Amino acid sequence: MEFNKKNVKKILGIITFTLVLMAVLLNFKAVGNYLVFLWEIVFPFVVGGAIAFILNIPMSAIEKQLQKIKIKTKRGEKIREKVMRPISMVLAIFLVFLIIGIVIGVVVPQLGATINSIGVSMSKSLPKIQIWLEQTFQNQEEIVDYIKNMDFDWKNWINTIKDFAWNGAGSVLSYTMSATMMVVNGVMTFFISFIFALYILIQKENLARQSKKLITAIFQKKIVEKILTISSLSYKTFSRFITGQCLEALILGTMFFITMIIFRLPYALLVGVLIAFTALIPIVGAFIGCFVGAVLILMVNPMQAVFFVILFLILQQVEGNLIYPHVVGNSVGLPSIWVLFAVTVGGKLMGVMGMLIFIPLVSVLYSLLREWINYRLDVKKV
Repeated sequence: MEFNKKNVKKILGIITFTLVLMAVLLNFKAVGNYLVFLWEIVFPFVVGGAIAFILNIPMSAIEKQLQKIKIKTKRGEKIREKVMRPISMVLAIFLVFLIIGIVIGVVVPQLGATINSIGVSMSKSLPKIQIWLEQTFQNQEEIVDYIKNMDFDWKNWINTIKDFAWNGAGSVLSYTMSATMMVVNGVMTFFISFIFALYILIQKENLARQSKKLITAIFQKKIVEKILTISSLSYKTFSRFITGQCLEALILGTMFFITMIIFRLPYALLVGVLIAFTALIPIVGAFIGCFVGAVLILMVNPMQAVFFVILFLILQQVEGNLIYPHVVGNSVGLPSIWVLFAVTVGGKLMGVMGMLIFIPLVSVLYSLLREWINYRLDVKKV
C-alpha cells in the first residue's frame, strides 16, 4: 500500500473508529447512562415532532380545500395566504380533540352504567348459582356447608372498587411525592411537546428548506439525493398509513353501530366507538373491541352475545376482503407476512405504539431493500 494522502486518511479513520469503539465498550454503562440522559432531554421534542406529523395530515387537507376557494381580488388572495395556515391548524387541533372528547364522553359514562348493571345482574344470578351448586353437591356435606357460608355481596364489591378508584387512588396520588412529580413532569412534557409541534406546523416550509441546506452543506450530492428520497418515501408511507387506518377504523365502527341498531343489540354506540378506536391497532385491535363488546352483551343476554360474535366475524370478512384493500389498499406496499412481522416486533418492543410505527417503518425498509436488490440484479445482469 502506498502511503499517499488518501490512504493515510483511511488508516487514521480506521484507527479513530477503533479507539472510539473500544472506549464505548470499556465504559458501556457510563455511555448508556449518558444516552438515557440525552434521550430524556430530547424526548419532548421527539413527541412534539410526532404530534406535528399527525396534525399535519388533517391540516394539509384543510389547506388544500381552502386553496380551492376562488377569490377575485389580489388583496383577498393575500389575506387568504396569511390566515390559511392558522385557520387550518386550529381546525385540525379542534378535530383531533373533538374525536378524543367523543371517545371519552361515550365510553366512560357507558362503562360506569355497565358496571352498575353488571352488579345488579350478578346480585340476582349469584343466589341462583348458589342454589344450583347446593343441589348438585347435595351428597357432599362439606362442599354444601362451604357453599352455604359463601357471601356474595356484589354491591359491596362494586362500592369497594369505586371507593378505591375515587378515594384510595386519589389519596395515594395526593400524598405520594413521586407520583405527583410524575404527573407534573408528564404535563410539562406534553405542554412543551405541543408548543414545539405548533412551531413546526407554522414554519414547516422554512424548517424543510433549512434542513435541506444543512445536509447539502455536510454531505455529497449523491448522499443528499438519497436522504431526500428516503425522507420523501417515509413521509408518504407514514401519512398514507395513518390516513387509511383512521378511515378504515371509522368505517368499521360505523358498520357495527348501524348493524347492532338494526338487530337491536345492546350497547350499539359504546361497542361501535370501542371497535373504531381499537381498530386503529393493526390486525389485533378490532378483536379487542369484539371481546369487550361480547363480555358486555353477555351480561344482558348470552344468546345476543353469541350472535354478536357471529356478526363480528361476518363484518370482519367484509372489512378485510372489500373495505380494507380499497381504503388502505397498498398504501404501505407491504406483504401480509411482513405486516404480521412488523406488528409482532413493534408490539414486543414498544407496545401499541410500536405496532402503529413499525408497519410503515418496515414498509420503508422493504421498499429500499427491494430497490437495492433490483439494482444489484441489474448490475449483475441477472
